[in-house]
Amino acid sequence: MQSEKFKVTPLERSWILYDVGNSAFVLMIATLVPIFFNALAEAGGLSPVNYLAYWGYASSVVTVITAVLGPILGTLADTRGFKKPIFMLCLFVGVAGCCAMGLATTWLPFLIIFILAKIGFSGSLVFYDSMLGDVTTPERMDVVSSQGYAWGYIGSCVPFVVCLALVLGSGAIGLSQMTALSVALLITAVWWLGTTAASLLIPVVWGRAPPLPLLRNYKQINYVEVEQHAIQQSFVRIGHTLKHLREDKQVFWFLLAFFCYIDGVYTIIDMATAYGTALGLETTGLLLALLVTQIVAFPSALIFGRLSAKYPSSQLIPVCIAAYTGIAVFAFFLTSQWQVWVLAVLVGLFPGGVQALSRSHFAKIIPAEKSGEYFGLFDICGKGASFLGTMIVSVGSQLTGSANVGIGMLALLFAVGFVLFRVSCRTEGAKQV
Repeated sequence: MQSEKFKVTPLERSWILYDVGNSAFVLMIATLVPIFFNALAEAGGLSPVNYLAYWGYASSVVTVITAVLGPILGTLADTRGFKKPIFMLCLFVGVAGCCAMGLATTWLPFLIIFILAKIGFSGSLVFYDSMLGDVTTPERMDVVSSQGYAWGYIGSCVPFVVCLALVLGSGAIGLSQMTALSVALLITAVWWLGTTAASLLIPVVWGRAPPLPLLRNYKQINYVEVEQHAIQQSFVRIGHTLKHLREDKQVFWFLLAFFCYIDGVYTIIDMATAYGTALGLETTGLLLALLVTQIVAFPSALIFGRLSAKYPSSQLIPVCIAAYTGIAVFAFFLTSQWQVWVLAVLVGLFPGGVQALSRSHFAKIIPAEKSGEYFGLFDICGKGASFLGTMIVSVGSQLTGSANVGIGMLALLFAVGFVLFRVSCRTEGAKQV
C-alpha cells in the first residue's frame, strides 16, 4: 500500500455511496423498528421474553432463506451482464418492504414484511460485496472497503437523526408515535433508494449525469461468458464449487471462522435495542446510545483502513474478534443505563474494522471471475442476518428466563471464530493478505 494520501476514484466513490444508503436501513432495523414491533407485540399480548425470541426467530428465518438463495443468485450473477439487474431487483424488494412495514397494524404481518425486506437487503449485499473486485484493485481493497463502512456509519446518521427527532417529537407536531415511525420508515427507504438510483432521475433535472451513484457507473469486469441455459449452468457451477471447496483450505477455514465470529457481531448489532428493551431500559437512552455507536464507528473504520497499510488483515481481524469476545462478556453483566453507554462506545470501536477487513480479505483470496458465487457463500455466513447467534440468544433467553445469559453466550462464538481464523491463515499454500 502506498504511503501518500489515499484518494478514491469516482467509481470507488459510487460503490461506497451504496453503503451510505443501505446502512440507514441497518440502523433503522437496529433501533426504531424493534420499538415498532415491541408496540405491536405488547398490543398482541406477547411477553418481553417472547418478544425478544420472536424477533430473533424472524432474523434466523431471513438467514436460512438467504442461505438458500444467495449462492444460487450469486453464481447466476457471475454471468456477463447479470449482476446489475439482479442487484437492482433485490434493492427494490428491500426498499418496498421498508415502506410496507409502516403499514402493518399487528405483529405477525409486520414480521412477515420485515422478513421480505431483510431478504431483499441481504440479497443486494451479495452482489454489492462481489462488486468490490470490479470497482478497485487488490492493493486498494482494504482501504476502499473500510471507507465504505466508515461513510456508511456516519452517513446513516443523517436520516436517522431526522427520524429520531420525528418519533421523539411526534406529539408536538400532532402525530401518534406509530404514525411517526411509519413516516420514518418511508424516509429511510427514500434515502436508501436515492443514494443508489438517483442517477436515474438527476439527469432529467440537471440535463446531465452526475459522477455518482452506483447504478449508472458500475460495469461488470470479472465474469463468465453467457452460455445456453444460464440458470441451469449456475447450478452446475455452484455444485462444482461446493464439491471442491475443501480443496481450497484457506477459503474453507475462513468461511467457517467468518460464520462464527460475524454471526456474533451481527447479533449484537441487530438485537441491541431489543435486548435493552427486554431488560426494561429506557428507550430514548437506548436510541441515543446506538447513535453514539454509529458516530464512534466512523473514525474507527477509517483508522482500521489506515492500519491495513501497515499490517495485514490476517493480523488485524483477530484483534477485532478478541475485542468482541470481551464485549459479549461485558454485556452478560449489563443491568443499568450507564453500562449501555459504555457498551455503545465499545461496540462502535470494532465493527467497521472486522466487517470491512473480512470483506476485502475474502475478495483477495477467491477467484475474481467467481466473485458473485463466492460472495453468495460469504453472505450465508454473515451480513444478511445472524442465524446461529440469534438462535443462541433466543433459545438461551427462553430456557433461562434471562436475556443476559443469551447475549453472554455469544462469547463462545467469538472464541471459536478466533481459532478457526488462525487455522485459515496457517493452512498450506495460504495467500498472505
